[in-house]
Amino acid sequence: MLDFFISPAHAQEAAAGGGIAQIVMLVGFVLIFYFLLWRPQAKRAKQHKQLISNLDKGDEIVIGGGMVGRITKVSDEFLTMEIAEGTEVNVQKNAVATVLPKGTIKSI
Repeated sequence: MLDFFISPAHAQEAAAGGGIAQIVMLVGFVLIFYFLLWRPQAKRAKQHKQLISNLDKGDEIVIGGGMVGRITKVSDEFLTMEIAEGTEVNVQKNAVATVLPKGTIKSI
């Protein structure tokens, strides 16, 4: 109906050059996805795996829920954490968010 506004020759020329532009756009999106999302996430996962493998008895830790305690026993998948004198809880190793410097619990 409104074909008289669009020249058929211009439409054909744009379609011929559009393929390369689409490929460049796609490659650009993949690179942005890699550098902004995938690479930093993989780096954080590697650091967390290293943190978990280095856990030892006596370390002061914070778990994902914000609970602070001292490790009293470490096994393959779980650890026992003392949250108060005489109060111990079992926690999955993956729940550990960070390891605190020694003596932090006493200063809290």
